Amino acid sequence: MAVSHNSFRTAILPFLWFALAVDVVQIAVAKLGFSPGMAVLLLTAVILGSTINIPLYRVESQADLIDDFTSFWLRQFWGIPLRKVRRSTVVALNVGGGLIPLVVALYQFTRADPLFIVLVTAIVSLVSYYGAKVVPGIGIQMSPLLAPLTAALSAIVIAGVHAAPVAFAGGVLGTLIGADLLHLKEIQAMTPGVLSIGGAGVFDGIALCGLFALLLT
Repeated sequence: MAVSHNSFRTAILPFLWFALAVDVVQIAVAKLGFSPGMAVLLLTAVILGSTINIPLYRVESQADLIDDFTSFWLRQFWGIPLRKVRRSTVVALNVGGGLIPLVVALYQFTRADPLFIVLVTAIVSLVSYYGAKVVPGIGIQMSPLLAPLTAALSAIVIAGVHAAPVAFAGGVLGTLIGADLLHLKEIQAMTPGVLSIGGAGVFDGIALCGLFALLLT
Protein backbone atom coordinates (compact mmCIF):
# COMPACT_ATOMS: atom_id res chain seq x y z
CA MET A 1 0.00 0.00 0.00
CA ALA A 2 1.43 3.36 -1.01
CA VAL A 3 1.91 6.09 1.57
CA SER A 4 1.27 9.67 0.47
CA HIS A 5 3.90 12.34 0.95
CA ASN A 6 1.47 14.40 3.04
CA SER A 7 0.90 11.49 5.44
CA PHE A 8 4.65 10.95 5.74
CA ARG A 9 5.27 14.63 6.50
CA THR A 10 2.48 14.65 9.09
CA ALA A 11 3.91 11.56 10.78
CA ILE A 12 7.50 12.81 10.91
CA LEU A 13 6.72 16.44 11.88
CA PRO A 14 6.52 15.81 15.69
CA PHE A 15 9.94 14.12 15.63
CA LEU A 16 11.45 17.04 13.71
CA TRP A 17 9.99 19.51 16.21
CA PHE A 18 11.38 17.49 19.12
CA ALA A 19 14.84 17.29 17.49
CA LEU A 20 14.77 21.06 16.90
CA ALA A 21 13.70 21.65 20.51
CA VAL A 22 16.59 19.49 21.77
CA ASP A 23 19.09 21.43 19.63
CA VAL A 24 17.76 24.80 20.81
CA VAL A 25 17.79 23.73 24.47
CA GLN A 26 21.34 22.32 24.13
CA ILE A 27 22.58 25.63 22.71
CA ALA A 28 20.83 27.62 25.41
CA VAL A 29 21.73 25.37 28.34
CA ALA A 30 25.40 25.31 27.29
CA LYS A 31 25.47 29.04 28.13
CA LEU A 32 24.39 28.11 31.66
CA GLY A 33 27.29 25.71 32.16
CA PHE A 34 25.44 22.42 31.56
CA SER A 35 26.45 19.56 29.27
CA PRO A 36 24.39 18.47 26.20
CA GLY A 37 23.30 15.39 28.13
CA MET A 38 21.99 17.57 30.94
CA ALA A 39 20.11 19.67 28.35
CA VAL A 40 18.19 16.60 27.15
CA LEU A 41 17.51 15.62 30.77
CA LEU A 42 16.19 19.11 31.58
CA LEU A 43 13.98 19.15 28.47
CA THR A 44 12.53 15.75 29.39
CA ALA A 45 11.99 16.88 32.99
CA VAL A 46 10.19 20.04 31.83
CA ILE A 47 7.90 18.06 29.52
CA LEU A 48 7.05 15.42 32.13
CA GLY A 49 6.91 17.96 34.95
CA SER A 50 4.39 20.11 33.10
CA THR A 51 1.74 17.54 34.08
CA ILE A 52 2.54 17.86 37.82
CA ASN A 53 1.29 20.65 40.09
CA ILE A 54 2.47 21.00 43.70
CA PRO A 55 -0.29 22.56 45.88
CA LEU A 56 1.03 25.46 47.96
CA TYR A 57 -2.05 26.79 49.77
CA ARG A 58 -5.83 27.19 49.52
CA VAL A 59 -7.83 30.46 49.53
CA GLU A 60 -11.49 30.38 50.67
CA SER A 61 -13.94 33.11 49.63
CA GLN A 62 -17.67 33.82 49.23
CA ALA A 63 -19.43 35.12 46.15
CA ASP A 64 -22.99 35.97 45.08
CA LEU A 65 -24.78 33.63 42.72
CA ILE A 66 -25.29 36.54 40.31
CA ASP A 67 -23.35 39.67 39.44
CA ASP A 68 -22.73 42.41 42.02
CA PHE A 69 -25.03 45.04 40.45
CA THR A 70 -28.06 42.75 40.21
CA SER A 71 -27.39 41.42 43.71
CA PHE A 72 -27.29 44.98 45.14
CA TRP A 73 -30.49 45.98 43.26
CA LEU A 74 -32.46 42.95 44.50
CA ARG A 75 -31.36 43.41 48.12
CA GLN A 76 -31.83 47.18 48.33
CA PHE A 77 -35.08 47.67 46.39
CA TRP A 78 -36.84 44.33 46.71
CA GLY A 79 -35.46 43.05 49.99
CA ILE A 80 -34.68 39.67 48.50
CA PRO A 81 -31.84 37.98 50.41
CA LEU A 82 -29.42 36.16 48.17
CA ARG A 83 -27.48 33.15 49.28
CA LYS A 84 -23.72 33.36 48.86
CA VAL A 85 -21.74 30.39 47.64
CA ARG A 86 -18.40 29.38 49.01
CA ARG A 87 -15.60 28.92 46.54
CA SER A 88 -11.96 28.03 46.95
CA THR A 89 -8.81 28.54 44.91
CA VAL A 90 -5.85 26.21 45.23
CA VAL A 91 -2.57 27.93 44.39
CA ALA A 92 -0.07 25.43 43.00
CA LEU A 93 3.41 25.47 41.46
CA ASN A 94 3.85 23.61 38.19
CA VAL A 95 7.00 21.47 38.17
CA GLY A 96 7.89 21.79 34.49
CA GLY A 97 6.92 25.40 33.87
CA GLY A 98 7.70 26.88 37.28
CA LEU A 99 9.82 24.82 39.68
CA ILE A 100 12.54 23.60 37.30
CA PRO A 101 13.19 27.03 35.68
CA LEU A 102 13.22 28.55 39.18
CA VAL A 103 15.84 26.07 40.45
CA VAL A 104 18.02 26.60 37.37
CA ALA A 105 17.68 30.39 37.76
CA LEU A 106 18.72 30.27 41.44
CA TYR A 107 21.72 28.12 40.46
CA GLN A 108 22.95 30.99 38.27
CA PHE A 109 23.68 33.01 41.43
CA THR A 110 26.74 30.74 41.82
CA ARG A 111 27.93 31.45 38.25
CA ALA A 112 27.29 35.19 37.82
CA ASP A 113 27.42 38.34 39.89
CA PRO A 114 24.37 38.20 42.23
CA LEU A 115 24.04 42.00 42.10
CA PHE A 116 23.67 41.89 38.30
CA ILE A 117 20.96 39.22 38.60
CA VAL A 118 19.11 41.24 41.24
CA LEU A 119 19.21 44.39 39.09
CA VAL A 120 17.93 42.59 35.95
CA THR A 121 15.27 40.82 38.04
CA ALA A 122 14.04 44.16 39.39
CA ILE A 123 13.85 45.66 35.87
CA VAL A 124 12.02 42.67 34.41
CA SER A 125 9.67 42.54 37.42
CA LEU A 126 8.69 46.17 36.90
CA VAL A 127 8.15 45.76 33.15
CA SER A 128 6.24 42.48 33.61
CA TYR A 129 4.00 43.94 36.30
CA TYR A 130 2.83 46.82 34.11
CA GLY A 131 2.90 44.77 30.90
CA ALA A 132 0.78 41.90 32.23
CA LYS A 133 -3.02 42.02 32.16
CA VAL A 134 -5.33 39.88 34.29
CA VAL A 135 -8.17 38.47 32.16
CA PRO A 136 -11.13 36.96 34.09
CA GLY A 137 -11.53 33.24 33.42
CA ILE A 138 -8.20 33.04 31.57
CA GLY A 139 -5.43 34.35 33.82
CA ILE A 140 -2.48 36.56 32.99
CA GLN A 141 -1.80 37.73 29.45
CA MET A 142 1.40 39.46 28.38
CA SER A 143 3.32 39.89 25.16
CA PRO A 144 5.58 36.81 24.90
CA LEU A 145 8.64 38.84 23.87
CA LEU A 146 8.29 41.68 26.38
CA ALA A 147 10.05 40.04 29.33
CA PRO A 148 12.74 38.16 27.31
CA LEU A 149 13.74 41.29 25.39
CA THR A 150 13.85 43.30 28.61
CA ALA A 151 15.96 40.63 30.32
CA ALA A 152 18.35 40.25 27.39
CA LEU A 153 18.91 43.98 26.79
CA SER A 154 19.24 44.72 30.52
CA ALA A 155 21.72 41.88 31.00
CA ILE A 156 23.84 42.97 28.02
CA VAL A 157 24.03 46.53 29.36
CA ILE A 158 24.65 45.53 32.99
CA ALA A 159 26.69 42.31 32.70
CA GLY A 160 28.41 42.62 29.32
CA VAL A 161 30.06 39.36 28.22
CA HIS A 162 28.53 37.51 31.19
CA ALA A 163 25.02 38.41 30.07
CA ALA A 164 23.70 34.88 29.38
CA PRO A 165 23.26 33.52 32.95
CA VAL A 166 22.17 36.96 34.17
CA ALA A 167 19.54 37.23 31.41
CA PHE A 168 18.18 33.77 32.14
CA ALA A 169 17.99 34.20 35.91
CA GLY A 170 16.67 37.75 35.75
CA GLY A 171 14.13 36.82 33.08
CA VAL A 172 12.76 33.81 34.95
CA LEU A 173 12.68 35.48 38.38
CA GLY A 174 11.41 38.81 37.02
CA THR A 175 8.55 37.16 35.13
CA LEU A 176 7.63 35.04 38.15
CA ILE A 177 7.60 38.06 40.48
CA GLY A 178 6.18 40.77 38.23
CA ALA A 179 3.64 38.87 36.13
CA ASP A 180 2.57 36.11 38.54
CA LEU A 181 3.24 36.84 42.21
CA LEU A 182 2.39 40.57 42.19
CA HIS A 183 -0.92 39.82 40.42
CA LEU A 184 -1.74 36.80 42.56
CA LYS A 185 -4.47 38.47 44.66
CA GLU A 186 -6.26 39.72 41.56
CA ILE A 187 -6.25 36.25 39.99
CA GLN A 188 -7.38 34.55 43.20
CA ALA A 189 -10.39 36.88 43.37
CA MET A 190 -11.42 36.03 39.79
CA THR A 191 -10.44 32.40 39.30
CA PRO A 192 -11.89 29.67 41.54
CA GLY A 193 -10.38 26.21 41.09
CA VAL A 194 -6.67 25.45 40.65
CA LEU A 195 -4.32 28.35 39.93
CA SER A 196 -1.09 26.84 38.62
CA ILE A 197 1.99 29.09 38.58
CA GLY A 198 3.97 28.13 35.49
CA GLY A 199 1.32 25.68 34.36
CA ALA A 200 -0.11 27.24 31.22
CA GLY A 201 1.63 24.69 28.98
CA VAL A 202 4.87 22.75 28.54
CA PHE A 203 6.80 25.99 28.10
CA ASP A 204 4.93 28.52 30.19
CA GLY A 205 5.82 32.20 30.04
CA ILE A 206 8.36 31.71 32.86
CA ALA A 207 10.33 28.94 31.15
CA LEU A 208 9.91 30.49 27.71
CA CYS A 209 11.18 33.85 28.97
CA GLY A 210 14.37 32.28 30.29
CA LEU A 211 14.97 30.34 27.06
CA PHE A 212 14.37 33.37 24.81
CA ALA A 213 16.54 35.59 26.98
CA LEU A 214 19.39 33.09 26.65
CA LEU A 215 19.10 32.85 22.88
CA LEU A 216 18.82 36.63 22.49
CA THR A 217 22.12 37.11 24.33
